[in-house]
Amino acid sequence: MQRRVFAQEFHHPFSGTTANRRVKLNDLKMDPSSPVLPATILEQTALRLGCSPTDKKLAFHLDEEDELKHLRECFCIPKVKDLPPTDLSLVNGEESCVYFAGNSLGLQPRKVKTYLDEELDKWARTGVHGHFNGQRPWALADECILDLMAELVGARRHEVALMNGLTVNLHLQMLSFFKPTPRRYKILLEARAFPSDHYAVESQIRLHGLDVEKCMLMMQPREGEETLRMEDILAVIEKEGDSIAVILFSGVQYYTGQLFDIPRITKAGQEKGCFVGFDLAHTVGNVELHLHDWGVDFACWCSYKYLNSGAGGLAGAYIHEKHSQSIKPALIGWWGHDFKTRFLMENKLQLSEGINGFRLSNPPILLVCALQASLEVFGQTTMKALRRKSILLTGYLEYLIKHYYNEDKANPEKPFVKIITPSQIEERGCQLTLFFSLPIKSVFKELEKRGVACDMREPNALRVAPVPLYNSFHDVHRFLEILESAITSSKQTANNTALSGSY
Repeated sequence: MQRRVFAQEFHHPFSGTTANRRVKLNDLKMDPSSPVLPATILEQTALRLGCSPTDKKLAFHLDEEDELKHLRECFCIPKVKDLPPTDLSLVNGEESCVYFAGNSLGLQPRKVKTYLDEELDKWARTGVHGHFNGQRPWALADECILDLMAELVGARRHEVALMNGLTVNLHLQMLSFFKPTPRRYKILLEARAFPSDHYAVESQIRLHGLDVEKCMLMMQPREGEETLRMEDILAVIEKEGDSIAVILFSGVQYYTGQLFDIPRITKAGQEKGCFVGFDLAHTVGNVELHLHDWGVDFACWCSYKYLNSGAGGLAGAYIHEKHSQSIKPALIGWWGHDFKTRFLMENKLQLSEGINGFRLSNPPILLVCALQASLEVFGQTTMKALRRKSILLTGYLEYLIKHYYNEDKANPEKPFVKIITPSQIEERGCQLTLFFSLPIKSVFKELEKRGVACDMREPNALRVAPVPLYNSFHDVHRFLEILESAITSSKQTANNTALSGSY
């Protein structure tokens, strides 16, 4: 699907026959299979309002009609004055910041403190009796929120476990799924995988005494491109599949924001006899998932990005039920023993089936509290509704960036921004990754001074993620206003530096 070209000047392409009809987000039918693009929706809605799509009036209207706007009240939005890099001579410190860093660390749900206080109070009052008493019996606390988690990833309850951190879970799963043979010994992953995935794969290969250079097959984008083409991924699987033991991809690539076609990669890999797994750190809570129906073999994810559970929060892991009898954990702990006989302490292992057999220790109750507070917010809506809003919210951000910061070959002095995240809505989540014609560190610094929380990644990328749970269309418009000021200041700094260097 080709994306329309955004013009610098806005022209209303629609007649006035629909100008008086109010449009709610639920009417927009925004989903990845829809032929209607965000740009069309924005222009159509602006026409009805009698304004340009770049007018703040459009942002306020979209927020007013947003049926998910109440969810923002479930989170603590930091004040500009409380962000350490803020320069209060440039901004109003009492305003809420523009928080576009949910792809790195989600905001705190307001109920976290309440739930933590409840468990600290129970510990103080009842001591050891907290293990099997109260709303969250500590020994069973993770299971109290398992249904909410399974719903988000499109899995059955017994296919999901909440435990450990992402990399620990990945290692546990790889120990069972990566069983190299003389014929199948390779692991396929994207070349710019998140470092923890890359290191985990390297160490798993070395653990088997194998050569990393021969066994680690990394997908590179084509020369001059930043993202992977689906046809290239499928071609590598077809060509190399007979020697690949495990395919391990991100669901959403952390750097580029590219959303991979999970069901097609899974189907292609399994047809060649490979196990197929995914790191869903940037995917869960961001896009719709149907892990069970897609037949994904295994997956793991953290919960502190789009799932808002706090730094180092409780991670999740999934193994499809088709492997419940055939895939066993290589490392076993007490909590992998079946619950019915776990406390008989006979040291005669009765291993739980599937992913539950991979559990090692009792759940950390304070981490469960934070995750519960967030999952309950997700429980107030659906991922389909969140995705619908997200497509338009990120589409609005893209529209404004392309309107103001397209490269102008006739004016090489004009700063421009290149979006490297795919423009097709079915190939991205909420994050856009931006390259700037100006030095990225300078732009990032100026944004931070003005109360924007986003994320810079080496070598030259700015990641911005408007999260539908708590970000608004007004946040997007404010970001573009602040970006103009940041770029102006950054450009002035660069000019001053150049002048001083010429003396």
